[in-house]
Amino acid sequence: MKKFLGYFIKYPVAVNIFIAGFLIFGYLGYRQLKSSIFPLSDPSIINISVSFPGASPQEVEEGVVEKIERNLKGIEGVDRITSVSKENVGTVNVEILLDFDINQVLNEVKNAVDKIPSFPSGSEPPVVETIKPSRAAVTFVLTGKNVPLSVLKSKAQEIEDDLLRVGGISQISLQGFPEEEIEIALTEERLQSLDLTFDQVALAVANANILVTGGSVKTNSEEYLIRADNKFRYAEMLGDIVVRQASEGGKVYLRDIATLRNTFDETPNKIRFNGQEAVEISITNTNSEDLIGSVEKVKEYIKVFNAEHQNLEMAITSDFSEIIQGRIDLLLENAIVGMILVLLLLSFFLRPGVAFWVAFGLPISFFGMFILLPHYGVTLNMLSLFGMILVIGILVDDGIVIAENIYARTEKGESPIKAAVYGTMDVIVPILSAILTTILAFSIFFFLDGQIGSIFGDIAVVVTLTLLVSLIEALLILPAHLAHSKDLQGKTKPNKFNQWGDQVITFLREKMYAPALRFTLKNKFVSFCILLFCFILTLGGFASGIIKLTFFPNNASDQIIIAMDTPQGTREQVTDSLSAWVENKIWDIDQKLGENELGEPHVVSTVRQLGPGSAASQLTVNLSPSETRAISSREIASQIREAVGEIPGIEKLSFDSGANVGGKPVSVSLQGKNISHLNEAKEIVYDQLGKNPDVKDIIDTSPKGGKEIKLKLKPNASLLGLTLNDVMLQVRSAFFGKEVQRLQRGQDEIKVWVRYDAENRSSIQDLENIKIVGPNGRIPLSEVVSYSIERGDVAINHLDGVREVTVEADLANPKASATEIMRDLTTRVADIVHKEYPDVNISVEGQNREVNRIANSAMNVLPAAIFLIYVTIVFAFRSYSQPLVLLAIIPFCIIGVAWGHWLHGFPMSIVSYLGIIGLLGIVVNDGLVFTGRFNTFLKEGLPFDEALFETGRARFRAIFLTSITTIAGLAPLLFERSLQAQFLIPMAISISYGVAIATFLTLFLLPIFLSVTNRLKVWAKHIRTGKKPTREEVERAVKELNVDHVEF
Repeated sequence: MKKFLGYFIKYPVAVNIFIAGFLIFGYLGYRQLKSSIFPLSDPSIINISVSFPGASPQEVEEGVVEKIERNLKGIEGVDRITSVSKENVGTVNVEILLDFDINQVLNEVKNAVDKIPSFPSGSEPPVVETIKPSRAAVTFVLTGKNVPLSVLKSKAQEIEDDLLRVGGISQISLQGFPEEEIEIALTEERLQSLDLTFDQVALAVANANILVTGGSVKTNSEEYLIRADNKFRYAEMLGDIVVRQASEGGKVYLRDIATLRNTFDETPNKIRFNGQEAVEISITNTNSEDLIGSVEKVKEYIKVFNAEHQNLEMAITSDFSEIIQGRIDLLLENAIVGMILVLLLLSFFLRPGVAFWVAFGLPISFFGMFILLPHYGVTLNMLSLFGMILVIGILVDDGIVIAENIYARTEKGESPIKAAVYGTMDVIVPILSAILTTILAFSIFFFLDGQIGSIFGDIAVVVTLTLLVSLIEALLILPAHLAHSKDLQGKTKPNKFNQWGDQVITFLREKMYAPALRFTLKNKFVSFCILLFCFILTLGGFASGIIKLTFFPNNASDQIIIAMDTPQGTREQVTDSLSAWVENKIWDIDQKLGENELGEPHVVSTVRQLGPGSAASQLTVNLSPSETRAISSREIASQIREAVGEIPGIEKLSFDSGANVGGKPVSVSLQGKNISHLNEAKEIVYDQLGKNPDVKDIIDTSPKGGKEIKLKLKPNASLLGLTLNDVMLQVRSAFFGKEVQRLQRGQDEIKVWVRYDAENRSSIQDLENIKIVGPNGRIPLSEVVSYSIERGDVAINHLDGVREVTVEADLANPKASATEIMRDLTTRVADIVHKEYPDVNISVEGQNREVNRIANSAMNVLPAAIFLIYVTIVFAFRSYSQPLVLLAIIPFCIIGVAWGHWLHGFPMSIVSYLGIIGLLGIVVNDGLVFTGRFNTFLKEGLPFDEALFETGRARFRAIFLTSITTIAGLAPLLFERSLQAQFLIPMAISISYGVAIATFLTLFLLPIFLSVTNRLKVWAKHIRTGKKPTREEVERAVKELNVDHVEF
């Protein structure tokens, strides 16, 4: 190994070839990388949907969903089955375990559904498909002053066609308009006057509006196709259809008895942008498409479109490429600032040339990683970029350890080349061990379960590849350049800047650290008790809630989503007017806030959406970038909430100013067969959550349904020859409508409906007056049925075949602990529910379900990872006790991590835990270097206590430089205001404050532990042999002196 290193160090041309290769091929690899918001993932959900027009949720549940759920039981590879039964439609979602082939499971699901003998009459065939993962890229709206919705829709479809012809864009969806249809509106009076029925009119339209091929006529010379083309695609073309022809020659045309309209479906679905009617166009990316590239093409198209059109305009409302680009810019900025700070600090304490080559290791390692990254299917996304930022501290740490060791050898008079070879050999085992232990720690992410767990694999890939490449940089490139550096060859004299740095290091080491270390070694018990007290105090901070815990951080955004639901059955005009009133309040708040730091409004635009349905609405408030605002999106949302206040009669009103990863932070599932018990248990959970000031926006999946008119057949109906089915078919035709045809008009499938005119089905009186056609003529509905008005269901949810209601809430205080709230719900509140309703079960959902899945899978692999880390250190030191000593100091790092989060006002989250794993590499590295030098001093014959003391002095500069450069490199991130940084700040807190406390642990606690374990070894050997040994002879390093000289 020494000769191998010596070759590259003597002849730096070889390492320069490495550098050139890394830079060239790394750049080419970077160009191949695609971008996405989150890592790519394989499909894991199979969706079964059945359309059942006119059916109630109960009908859908009993006739469709329950049949499918029963047939799906026993299929291998299924994690769980959820379903929703709604008006007109039922959907079943089958979640697949990660270890199973989804295509194989899909075939089994299709076979199971095909085995169902029959579905209710009127339902459409089930559609079974995998839900392919797609990621939002960009959303924009098309709007125009006084432009009809039909024109906006037509133009939006042209835009869709244009963009689909652009490479890299394959998934586009349009919103803001209902489905188009043709309505044939009848009146009861007109039907009666001509003695016609719904069925006669429907049959006439179905038989006349056709396109049929009737074979061909083959003559001697050519062939003629026979075709009847009587297909009309617009309402006005249907007027000449003959509904009935009298024997005396008179004809009744469709136009004589019906109003014909080209219209939209009556289910509201419309969007307004800054108050103007608009169509929303959303583009999503598949695994094979590049987010940044596709968004750039869309922006160019929008720019050209707006220049060419006067009365039409496209405006972007959401651009996810900016998030990715912002994260890339943040990475570059952090890396550049980190390199500059490393250069300045190392130039001050070492030499400028040494500092340059240490900092140069960062881009070299990243470029080398880019060569390999595209081959592992990793994209530039939030998690992979996060991994790159995470690994910076470890890279700098390795470089400093090697550079400082080489520099220390040259100070003792060794030649630069010899110092480079032997300085690298001194720390090669600790460096390799530290990198391997870090890789082993991050390898846990490859085995995490759940949808959220699966995306963390990208972090592990990035960290692993970067660290492996950094071995070439740290062991070959860095020593080679340091060996030929003018600073180490004595060609440059130390300037005053370096002299001051040496004086600072000497003062800190000799005047502060050395006396403190001697005091610590003489007063081990007192010193350890001080640290133990701090550790216990930290645990108390967690237990008391002073230091907050959560799993997924809730990050503010540049958008506020306001969701408002009115009671089911509310007319769309009422819901829309309330939504518009809230929108006006938003603009009032914007006026009150004034201008941002750039002199622009805080609110850039608003998008108001009504539907789907007449009771649902949503307002999207687009804000100016966070770095231009002195006020956060949460604070703006709070002001809007306060201005809006309580709106009487509203069922749901929520203000979401941040992104919840993995679902809502507060989410519980109530399951049971008795729906009334479920709803009453739901009210208990609502009541308890409502008492918590840290909770807001409580919602559930089972809101109150709309009012339903329940019809019941009177006894005299059977005497008139009528059944309930006869009556309901005619009522359904009149009020819901009868679909008689489907036409293809451009991209749209147009349904042709025959129904009552809207004016004749707008009151209960209209229902009572409908005439039912029976064997004995027409009879008013009120004479054959009675009715009552009751509340129905909006949706019926199932979890694994059992009825379920999910209650969710958001955090009113972003620094509150969702973990504590969920613990209260699943213990105290669950006990209250079980006492009242023993048949109702409570389980966690949302983020907490993902937490449990991740935690359970992590616990399965964590013991193996810890054992392998221990084995790695054992091989490095050839000792059983020293690895345990080294691992024992790691838990104490939580002191700095926890109180750092408290100081900055952040709860500890999974991002913090990732930072702790990154911290692990630095702590182990410093500990390995310290313990390795300690073993060397023992082999050189120093007494035990003197060896500990001299090790501290010898390794002080390397450990101190590692700490201050790591902290300084992350300092800009700690105080960054941009949204991209908010997600990363907990990680920076973990590493920077963890490194700060780890410095004291390595320099003080590690010597204490080494000394205490030595005493235990002496005592154990004394008990075993009856002879008290010296402190040195029980150490593995001294024992190895007896075999080190043996050669093979």
